[in-house]
Amino acid sequence: MKVLVCGGAGYIGSHTCVALIEQGQEVVIYDNLCRGTLAAVDHVRQLSGAQVRFVQGDVRDRGTLETLLATGFHAVIHFAALKIMSESCQYPLAYFDNNVTGTVALLQAMRATGVQQLVFSSSAAVYGDPETVPITEEAPLRASNPYSHTKLVMEQLIGEVCDARPSFSAAILRYFNPAGAHPSGLMGEDPCGLPTNLMPYVSQVAAGMHPRLSVFGGDYPTRDGTGVRDYIHVMDLADAHVRALDVLQHGGCHVLNLGTGRGYSVLEVIAAFERVSGCRIPYEIVARRVGDVAEVWADTSRAEKALGWHAQYDLLRMCADAWRWQSMHPQGCQSSQPIEAQRQASIG
Repeated sequence: MKVLVCGGAGYIGSHTCVALIEQGQEVVIYDNLCRGTLAAVDHVRQLSGAQVRFVQGDVRDRGTLETLLATGFHAVIHFAALKIMSESCQYPLAYFDNNVTGTVALLQAMRATGVQQLVFSSSAAVYGDPETVPITEEAPLRASNPYSHTKLVMEQLIGEVCDARPSFSAAILRYFNPAGAHPSGLMGEDPCGLPTNLMPYVSQVAAGMHPRLSVFGGDYPTRDGTGVRDYIHVMDLADAHVRALDVLQHGGCHVLNLGTGRGYSVLEVIAAFERVSGCRIPYEIVARRVGDVAEVWADTSRAEKALGWHAQYDLLRMCADAWRWQSMHPQGCQSSQPIEAQRQASIG
């Protein structure tokens, strides 16, 4: 298959590109580099041994997408979205413009060029504060911030297209908390500024980039008072995307949770990271963040049945691979723009 990977220069996208190529697929990366990096593209080429084509372009640019897709593609994997919850509250218009407008443009370009298969990178954020855990795909959807609202709208758009066009098939993958890095240490999560995700924050504290970790909330009704989340290795996520392409051959719209089915608290993640890195992780308990919930983890039985997939890597492996990446890139290697620079560029 020839696959267009929108957002393929980002964290999960780049790992998925390597996994696709390892399975014999032809990959073209399409990314505007607002959060992705050319370094990630180079690492995809290095790890895969393939001369992967890279096209710099915006997912909102329907004309460029149509021209590219008209050269012949079997499927699209769509990672091209802004994804920081707190930032989305500050810049909701930028998030809706990039995420929702971009998805409309991509779907229009796919329709115009006859590309009928889509794998979409969604998020467990669409569940909001769940009534019960583990969370199944039938759980109520409660988007609670602009980022999760955009993901929900993007899901709805894709579902409506599937309903309107029986020839169109899609896999909507709701993943929980991506973590870890490629086992080579060449690729990993490289956030812009202070990390908003736990694992890179812990990694940077271990590397001495920050004096301590802020643990948001120590009084949740959990086993140690800190929030519990389902962390999933990025390589497991990449494998699920590859398998999702096979499912699309049978048509329909498939909504699937991707996680390990187990939750770990913040303090448990810190302890695991200390164990594999040999570094002490100083931390302090601070006030809860608005919108954070006590416990979130996945019921993955549907994905296991549909994809023949389950997570292979445990928390220690996630920490070990994240630490290898951090150790090999002590200051990171990204050059992505802050959202304000993107906003100014988009409005001219």
